[in-house]
Amino acid sequence: MKSSALLAVPLLVVAACASPSRGKPGDVLTHATNPETRRQAALALGEKGAMRDAPVLVRALRDPDPLVRAIAETSLWQVWTRSGDKETDRALTEGVALLESQQFGQAVEVFTLVIERRPDFAEGWNKRATAYYLLGDYRKSLADCDEVITRNPYHFGALSGYGMNYLELDEPARALDYFERALAVNPNLEQVEQAADLLRHLLRQQRRDAV
Repeated sequence: MKSSALLAVPLLVVAACASPSRGKPGDVLTHATNPETRRQAALALGEKGAMRDAPVLVRALRDPDPLVRAIAETSLWQVWTRSGDKETDRALTEGVALLESQQFGQAVEVFTLVIERRPDFAEGWNKRATAYYLLGDYRKSLADCDEVITRNPYHFGALSGYGMNYLELDEPARALDYFERALAVNPNLEQVEQAADLLRHLLRQQRRDAV
């Protein structure tokens, strides 16, 4: 899922102020010592990368340079939303537009078509999970999150989505577990970290009150 302020991912505009580095972007991102070189490599993976590049981008979420980390996060979303099929990608874009215009039921219908067309495409399931969440159908959203993680275990958006659904279902301990799992993949999710901190405090208070 990628919805609400909790999961907002910034859109980054990065100036190409360095020449493209030699070598594959994934190798450059992993081994280059110059932060600007790593930034360019992460940006290149967002523009042209595929699912096979996701592990190196996930590792870059812990890069010492904050801009590399931010670009890697945005690049992961770019990679995840490319199915390799233009018609599927067009339908996904249509569904996202419906989400943004709050036509959640119609968005579910479009994302269902995406899933039927490409059931292996994790982002189709993720976007439908978001639509179900926004409709208040939390159990269906959770089921779709299961499908996302089966296909893309790095998907910190879906892991955060579990937490959001479990919050709505008044299961704070399970929500905290999934927020922590999302942060284990991407420690840069500040609002997820804030939500996790609040839940830890709430659960400690509940345990004290139960004594």
